[in-house]
Amino acid sequence: MADLSTLQGLRRSPLHDMATEIRDGGVTGERAVQLAELPFLTQVGVRIAPASAGARGIDEALGAPLPRTVGETSQSGGHTALWLGPDEWLVVSATDADTLVEQLRTAAGETPSQVLDLSANRTVIELTGPGARGVLEKGCPTDLHPRAFADGTAIVTTLARVPVIVWKIDGDTFRVVPRASLAQYVAAWLLDAVREFAPVAEGA
Repeated sequence: MADLSTLQGLRRSPLHDMATEIRDGGVTGERAVQLAELPFLTQVGVRIAPASAGARGIDEALGAPLPRTVGETSQSGGHTALWLGPDEWLVVSATDADTLVEQLRTAAGETPSQVLDLSANRTVIELTGPGARGVLEKGCPTDLHPRAFADGTAIVTTLARVPVIVWKIDGDTFRVVPRASLAQYVAAWLLDAVREFAPVAEGA
């Protein structure tokens, strides 16, 4: 049997082949933006009736209630639950995926539910800097202004017509979560959008 640690070391993130472009693709200045992939984060999909005993069990296992309204997130103990629909969530965690799946399935008990490891299904692209919101606004129809999109908000929307999750960490930090099959397209679009935010040289 192959050694698990060796297999883990062979994993390639969806944006592995664009690592140099992403690292060097940021801009500086008043509207600075930097891009980074956050690969291999544990992402567990949960489907369960929100008013059920099983949902309450999952609340306890996570250490915070599953979000109940659109855009809401909840965070505790290294877990962040993102609301995707009335009975659907994505739990992003520092915990090993197999361990977390087992914990949540146990917590759901006899309540009909679906708890799946989706870590390989999506990747996370983080934008940081004062220009991050402006870059996203070039291709996202959601109102990302702070009056409508507070820190900690996450919503299913589109970016450059591609379905993504946009997750605001704080005023200068956003995470874009595309499916793995579309990650390179989204990253290339972001790199192109960032170029507009580069400072203009004097005399140009």
